[in-house]
Amino acid sequence: MAIRDLASERLFVESGLSAGQTVELTEAQARYLTTVLRLRQGAEVLVFNSRDGEWLAALGEVKKRGATLRLERQVRPQEGGPDIDYVFAPLKRSRLDYMVQKVTEMGVRRLRPVITERTIAERVNTERMRANVVEAAEQCGVLRVPEVHEPVRLQDALTGWDATRKLIYCDEHEDNADPVESLGRIEPGPLAVLIGPEGGFSAGERQRLLGKPFVVPISLGPRIMRADTAAVAVLALTNAVLGDWRRR
Repeated sequence: MAIRDLASERLFVESGLSAGQTVELTEAQARYLTTVLRLRQGAEVLVFNSRDGEWLAALGEVKKRGATLRLERQVRPQEGGPDIDYVFAPLKRSRLDYMVQKVTEMGVRRLRPVITERTIAERVNTERMRANVVEAAEQCGVLRVPEVHEPVRLQDALTGWDATRKLIYCDEHEDNADPVESLGRIEPGPLAVLIGPEGGFSAGERQRLLGKPFVVPISLGPRIMRADTAAVAVLALTNAVLGDWRRR
């Protein structure tokens, strides 16, 4: 694995990346580099796009409403990550921001919000979520920016579920108190983890979940966690047992 440079500034861009290419920055990106960071022409930054690895680039022409970067060389090849979707009941704004940033750092592939009977968030701002995953990826060295899906009702998500992707369901009533043992019974393959709302799932929702053959209930121990804490806990367990934390 290539060594990550966490000291340099990193930017996520949409365009393809190749040696000698010139990348046009958005007005906001140009303003951040030139006004906030006070970088000058020739300053070096790192760029990535979730497809072509990480590249060293030099700040080029600074315009009134933008700037350019000239790509010099690739410093890290593209990395994948665990094929884990994060399925969750949205939280209120500040805690949702925190949760989105943390699960990005944990390497999830997709964020899939679901509306449950006890979801309390009045509105799901997916554009804000996308901005948060990009910012988290830029800051922590992640090369794959998670996809952010539009919210759907939990029932609709379950009805259209791909049964080849096991859904790890954090169930406070699960009899087996050992989550590692429960996860160890799952065959390697596509995964998703599900965290419910602050008030938990309703009895009807729990019954529907446990009736699906692709759902694997696990316990997260004797303490009741907040949803954002549970997100980090279950993703750490899943990565350690089934994801890319395992020794190869």
